[in-house]
Amino acid sequence: MAVKNGVLSKATVAEQTPLLQENQGKRSNGPGAALSQPLADAEDEEDLIDSTKANQHVGKARGGLIVLSLWGLIFLQAANFSGVTIAQSRIAEDLDAFAQVTWFSSAYLISLSSFSPIAARLAQVFSPRSCMFLAAIFFSLGGLITSQAPSIELFLLGRVVSGLGAAGIMTISFILVLELSGKKRRGLFIGLVNTGFTAGVSLGALIVGALLPTMGWRFLFWIQTPIGVLAGLGLFLSIPGSFTSGHKSDTTASVWSKLAKIDYLGGITLIVALACFLFGLSWPKILWPPIVASAFLTVFFVLIEIYVASDPIIPVAVLKSRGTLCSCFAQLGIMASRWMVLFYSPTWAMGVRGWDHASAGSVLIPTNLGFAVGGLTVGALHINRAGSFWLPSIISTTCFTGSLLLISQLSSPNITAVYFLLAIFANGLCAGATITYALAHLLHITPPSSHFISSALLNTFRGFAGSFGSAVGGGIFLRTLSSRLTQGFEEHGGLKGRAELIRRLVGAPALVPGLSGVEREVAISSYSTATGILFLSGAIVAGLMVFVQAGTGWTSVAEVDKPLLEEEWEEG
Repeated sequence: MAVKNGVLSKATVAEQTPLLQENQGKRSNGPGAALSQPLADAEDEEDLIDSTKANQHVGKARGGLIVLSLWGLIFLQAANFSGVTIAQSRIAEDLDAFAQVTWFSSAYLISLSSFSPIAARLAQVFSPRSCMFLAAIFFSLGGLITSQAPSIELFLLGRVVSGLGAAGIMTISFILVLELSGKKRRGLFIGLVNTGFTAGVSLGALIVGALLPTMGWRFLFWIQTPIGVLAGLGLFLSIPGSFTSGHKSDTTASVWSKLAKIDYLGGITLIVALACFLFGLSWPKILWPPIVASAFLTVFFVLIEIYVASDPIIPVAVLKSRGTLCSCFAQLGIMASRWMVLFYSPTWAMGVRGWDHASAGSVLIPTNLGFAVGGLTVGALHINRAGSFWLPSIISTTCFTGSLLLISQLSSPNITAVYFLLAIFANGLCAGATITYALAHLLHITPPSSHFISSALLNTFRGFAGSFGSAVGGGIFLRTLSSRLTQGFEEHGGLKGRAELIRRLVGAPALVPGLSGVEREVAISSYSTATGILFLSGAIVAGLMVFVQAGTGWTSVAEVDKPLLEEEWEEG
């Protein structure tokens, strides 16, 4: 007999009756449905109800040390973006590398963005704890090499090594956020990570500008070494040894067998393809051979991912996912435009306004303050649920485009600088909201089992954006500036005896305040025109990205063929 609601029922059980009925695992709509459903389903429903529950947990002391150490590394990584822009005039003069100034940032960013997918794979093979410590060591070693470099070649090598470490820092920081925060508070913690990043960009530029005249650029790179090692050690000691990336992998496989599955051929092909493309666009004159080679290598990379790689860097399921690809490419274009503002606002301050290094670095404070406010506001007040954020992402991207158009019209030396600062504050506000909405919406349109892969991929494309913003934007800026300087000097006394001045001005905006007369007027006008055209180009790119972001759609994975999609993503 069976018991139902405390009363003996008349149902009989024979000796041959199976202990486990065929329909036992099926859900019913009756009063006993909650008892008859499988335990796993109950746990899934519990997780859905308890949106504050994190995948993994640490104590308060460990959590505090993780936050402090992680913010330290994120700050240093971000300071490398803006600090080198402030110091580029001194570096170019010391190393006689005025023609290579765009590669001061591009070498770092190409290395960072190209290695990010491999860093994500390594975090699945080894523990995030070990990978983060190794990333901190590489980052610190790169700073040491850069600080002691006697030539431009060794300087760029140090930047590449730092970029390798920064790739691990950037990727694993988001793994920590996804694993240690519940869905309800995930938007807030993503906003906090972005705040740490933007604080590094703004304060890093300010610190470099203040210390550069007295300490020199070599000290500013060297001091990152001990700080990076200490922060990496803090994370290694605070992250539990049992902490994982949240990726379901074969626990019986050896480390060597997992390492053997990494798509090294695809990774190398992707790195070379990106390097060729950015190399061709980053010079004063476009070089078409490397760009054509990049196109062929990109096709080769896709073929490797589909037909050769057993564990591809970009899973085939991702290549088939319209929502994921649109999200990634939209972020690529949006953040590339954003990086144009971050890289060239200090250049505008020095070349057009004649500000010193410290003041030029402070120009990033308003835009990064806006970035932090935008990300934290939408993360804390709006993204407190799981769901679609399609319309907010479209609106914020449109506002971001409008802010770039406004900035391009305010770069003239005849307009009060306050208006420019207000415009870049608005740009940062829109950018912070846009990238926070984009990640939250991506988590809505992809299966939960794929969140690690999809968020890491989105992060990778954001890393690519820095490279594109530096190289492509730098190419546009240098070509425009060189052309305007040449044309301006031809119209005012000719080019005789001014070829060396043009070469130095192209790579050192800090030289402009030291000029006088016609040469100063031509230089200021040229820098104003070059920055205006650059920001206008960014606005055009961002405007196109509104339509790309719209292509992500608003349908969640739960509303389509969920089992099939999750199976494909798990294979990836």
